[in-house]
Parts: sequence; C-alpha cells; structure tokens
Amino acid sequence: MEIFIILKAILLGIVEGLTEFAPVSSTGHMIIVDDMWLQSEEFLTKYVANTFKIVIQLGSILAVIVIFRARFIQLLGLDRLGKKKGQTPTSNQLKLSQVIVGLIPAGVLGVLFEDYIDEYLFSITTVLIGLVVGAILMILADLFGPKESKVESVDQMTYKQALIVGFIQCLSLWPGFSRSGSTISGGVLLGMSHRAAADFTFIMAVPMMVGASALSLLKNWQYFTMGAMPFFIAGFISAFAFALLSIRFFLKLINKIKLVPFAIYRIVLVFVILVIYF
Repeated sequence: MEIFIILKAILLGIVEGLTEFAPVSSTGHMIIVDDMWLQSEEFLTKYVANTFKIVIQLGSILAVIVIFRARFIQLLGLDRLGKKKGQTPTSNQLKLSQVIVGLIPAGVLGVLFEDYIDEYLFSITTVLIGLVVGAILMILADLFGPKESKVESVDQMTYKQALIVGFIQCLSLWPGFSRSGSTISGGVLLGMSHRAAADFTFIMAVPMMVGASALSLLKNWQYFTMGAMPFFIAGFISAFAFALLSIRFFLKLINKIKLVPFAIYRIVLVFVILVIYF
C-alpha cells in the first residue's frame, strides 16, 4: 500500500511538472487526475490533499529558479556585488518593483478569498468551467492582440503593463483558468511577445507560489504527519524533474505556435472529461 501511495504522488508530481507553466492549468489537471482516478482523499484528509496540490508546486518553482537564476540574481541586485565602485546598473532592465506591482492584485485577492477557494472551487465542475473560459481568452488574445509586438523582452515592460497583467492574473485564482494562460494572454493583448509574456509569468510565479504554499502549510500544519511526508517528498521531486524539461521546451515553442493550440487542447480535454466523467 505504501508503494502504491508513493506512485500516486509521483504521478501527480509528473502532472504538475508538465503542466504548471503551459497555459493548460496544472491545478486543474491535478484535480481532474486525482478526483477521477487517484482519489488521494481516501488516505489523506481533504485539506491535506488540497494542500499537497499546492505544495508540490514548489518543485516546479525550484525548476524556474534554476532556469532563470541569472534573472533572479539581477532582480535581487546580486549581480552588482562584483562590479567596481562607480559602475551603475543598466537602466533598461526589468526591476524587482515591477514584479511586485504585478503580484499585488492576485496576492491581495488570494489572501482574502483563500478559504472560499479551497472550500468551493477545487472541484471538477469548476475546473471545466475555468478551462473553457480560459481557452476563450487565449483565442481572443491571439486573434485580437497586436500583429507586431511592441515588447519583445521583459526588460522593455512598463509599470502600467506589469499592473494590468497583475490584474488579469487574478483570473487564475479560479482553478482551471491557468496562471500562465491568463497572464500570457494579458501580456499579448498589451502588445508583448508571447515569449516576453511567458518570461514575466514565470518570474511572477516564484514569489506568488511560494507565498501560497507557505500560507497553506501554516494554516494546515496540524494535518501533516510523518506518514504523509514520503507522499509529499515524492511529489516534490517528480514535479521538479519534469518541470525542468517542460519549461525549456515551452519557452522554445511559445513564440512559434502561440496560444491557440493550447486553447484547442483545453476544449478537447473538457469534452473528453464530460464524456467519461458525466
């Protein structure tokens, strides 16, 4: 039984790692896979099971930190430590303050409505709604976004664009909508290239997901036991490994195929789930 539980955790970690940064909703996929087949709530409480789905995202976040380590070093100002006195940083670089501006809207709403989201929105029905509505937004972004991108790199972003993308990111609080799906769509509609919007999405995801995981851990600490730890560790490691692969692949792909193919996948997935599950 213990080995079977670990295999379930590894599978959920693989789903998380492969889908976290593609605009298809990793949370939605984990809810679908878990509720329909794995049913982790049979051996974990509801709150621990939901918390696990958030905590293993830390594995994916670690992958982002590894891949974007140079960018995070620059944002934190650590790249200036080795420079000679008198040298000034390049002005046309993404600033930490811009990232913070982008984080504020979803961060505030996430804290205010975290209990409601955990209690009422983690279900297959709400995920299917999020997948469809998010797919529509992605199609609209590709159809009506500027034909020529004005922002090819995150270093060209303005504070206004960061704030608007931050507000659009609030849609991702609905499971199934997808953080990357909402923010990349928002960025494209604002004139950003798909790659620049994706980069900003990944950078914002680190503090956002670390904060969400920390909040969930603190709130549900009493539900954790030593018996559940192997389940969490296995999920974390598999999410990290597969996120490393999927992030590199996605970043090479996004400017070429854009968002519509992902939107079509989401709609097809909803149709398949409706046929199988309902």
